[in-house]
Order: sequence, then structure tokens, then C-alpha cells
Amino acid sequence: MELNEIIELDKKYFVNTFGNRTPVCFEYGKGINLWSTDGKKYTDLFAGIAVSALGHSHPNLVNAIKAQAEKFIHCSNLYYIESQAKLAKLLVDNTCADKVFFSNSGAEANEGAIKLARIYFKKKGMPHKFEIITLEKSFHGRTLATIAATGQDKYQKPYSPLTPSFLKVPANDLEALKNAITENTCAIMLEPIQGEGGINLISTEYMKGVRELCDKEGIFLILDEVQSGLGRTGKLLAYQHFGIEPDIFTLAKALGGGFPIGAMCAKDHVAKAFEPGDHGSTYGGNPLACSTSFAVMETILNENLVENSAKMGDYFIGQLNKLKEKHSFITEVRGKGLMIGIQLSNDKAKEIVTACFENGYLIGNVGPSVIRVLPPLILKQEDIDGFIQVFDRILSNFASK
Repeated sequence: MELNEIIELDKKYFVNTFGNRTPVCFEYGKGINLWSTDGKKYTDLFAGIAVSALGHSHPNLVNAIKAQAEKFIHCSNLYYIESQAKLAKLLVDNTCADKVFFSNSGAEANEGAIKLARIYFKKKGMPHKFEIITLEKSFHGRTLATIAATGQDKYQKPYSPLTPSFLKVPANDLEALKNAITENTCAIMLEPIQGEGGINLISTEYMKGVRELCDKEGIFLILDEVQSGLGRTGKLLAYQHFGIEPDIFTLAKALGGGFPIGAMCAKDHVAKAFEPGDHGSTYGGNPLACSTSFAVMETILNENLVENSAKMGDYFIGQLNKLKEKHSFITEVRGKGLMIGIQLSNDKAKEIVTACFENGYLIGNVGPSVIRVLPPLILKQEDIDGFIQVFDRILSNFASK
């Protein structure tokens, strides 16, 4: 179909929650490149919002999908599933978790984490401990509970009154967190790096302080690693940057390399609170999703993509900082690994993202003044150099306006 035909069908039949999308439809991809229906080639430095960790059409991912689809795609969780058990073991072997529960998305994984924290204290005879403290500028999902946990008004206002029992405090303010904890608090939930909030970094001092507070108060630390997990920040999990371990953490996005899957991972003493009937999912952990995810995880580990993320991230951020010295309206380059934010002093982020698209590069923006770059973990130095050259020219054009 021609692009205008696709757009016409979309506008007529699809619920318009995404507004006027970028006017392109992709037909196929390979590596870090995508080709549109009109044959134009694009370099994807956004990875479907940190999802396509292996890039596009990676043979390990494609072969895993084919092999499992030829056997069977789905069976109920009433039966044992080999790929589910193997994937759970692989995650436990490479993280601080003891147990894993699979869902279909990051929001569902976060819902599971919220439920687990609450039911733990309920079963311990402390039903008053049900409140969860989250951070301002956070993002935890689109369900009613995860919207309530999110610290951004723009996501919450249309759905008020919100699900109760979520409190917000500023990031990196340990005193504010201490003051928010009450006898009703059951957990503190945060992103190690805030993605949708603008690539905001959590300090090591703060994270260590949060862990100490949780231990002192007998409450849980939940880390939302949906965007920051699985090599994105130059560590397999972002919590590894801080020298601490969470009680519960969540994964999705890169976990399936593009196939929908999420995971709630927990220490054994917490996970035991979930007993038969307390939680469930029809599709979560199905054979196709888990076979796909197992291939993604093995590829990330075996092909040293975490190390590549760290190395390429350092180089990318270094090159962007050189542009910061040249273009005064870049006020900060922040991030870890290949999770990068470029702070502008103006509101031109969307226009710059559009100009990059017109020049064959896919990046994103968070609000009007932050550009977001989330490339596949297979990124190479020459890919960065090509983008920097084009990006420099685009920034120069905006500086002259």
C-alpha cells in the first residue's frame, strides 16, 4: 500500500491516541536500519523506544520465533512450559533475583510488583502497610495503578480521581523521602534512570540511601528497569551501577527484542507472598514469547552487547559533549551507556527530531526541550560518527535561525 492509503485507513479506523504520527511506514529492517514503503533507508537510533536491543531482523531472534512458531505458539499456564522455565533460570543466574513471573508488558510487570509488595504485608498481618512512594517525573505505565504511580501530571489528569495510596517525592532528595515514609509505607518504587521523565539520573548517594532506608524501615525497594534494563546503560541491569540490590525489579522492552514480554523479578523471601491464585496471566510467559526472549538474552550475553553499550555509550556521549561546546543551546548531555538525553535551552527538541528524520535518522524527544537517543545495543562507532556529522549540520541550521 502507498503511505497515503495507510494514513487514510489509520485515521478512519484506529483510535487516535498517538495524534499525527511521523509520516512514514516501515516495510522491513536489518541491523540498525529500516526501509520505508517508498524505499528510503533510515538509521534507527531510537530502537522502538529502547525495545529493539538487537536491532532489526537479528538472525538469532528470527530463528527462535520461526522454530517455536513451527512447534506451537501458546498453551495455558496450567501446564509446564520449557522455554518459560529456561528463561526464568537465565534471568535468575544473571541478576540478583531468585524468582520470576512473566507478563506481556512493562506496565503489567509493574502491576505485579505493586501487588506483590502489598500482599506480602497483608499476609504478614500488617494490612495497614499498603502505600508506595514514587518519584516526581517518573513513568511506570498506562494502567490505572501504574498511572497513579507515575509522577507526571500530564498522564494523570484525564483519569482522576487516581488509584489511591501512591505518594510522590522529588528525586535525589533523601530528606523528602525520609519525611514521606509512614507506618503505612510498604515500598519505594523508582527508575534507576528516569526515561520518560527526560533521562534524569539518580545519584549513587541517593540510591544507597534509599536502600538503607528500606532496610531500616522494613519496606521494599522496587526498581523499574523496563527501559534501563538488559544492557541499555552499559550494565546488564542499571542497579549494578550503584552497588545495591532491589527486593523486586521489573523488565520489559528489550527483554523480547520487539516481541511483547515483561517480567517481575524478586528475591525469594518476597516472592513467596504470591501463592496459587494470587496472580496470573493468560498470555504471560507463553512458549513463543519465552523462546524469543531466551534468544535475545543469550545474544546480549554471548555477543558482549552490554560491554558494547558501555563502550559505544562513552564514545557517543563524548562526541555529543563536543557538540555541546560548539552549540550553546545544548546545556547538558546526560545518560549512561546508550540511554542518552540532550537537554536544550530552548523548545526546539521536536523540530530537531523532525529534521533528523528528514535526514534519515530516527531519534526521539521527551517534551519540548529534551532529545532522547536510545540506539540498538549493536551500535558501532561508524554509526555514531555518521549521525554526529548530520546532527552537527542540523544544529548549525537551527543556531542560525
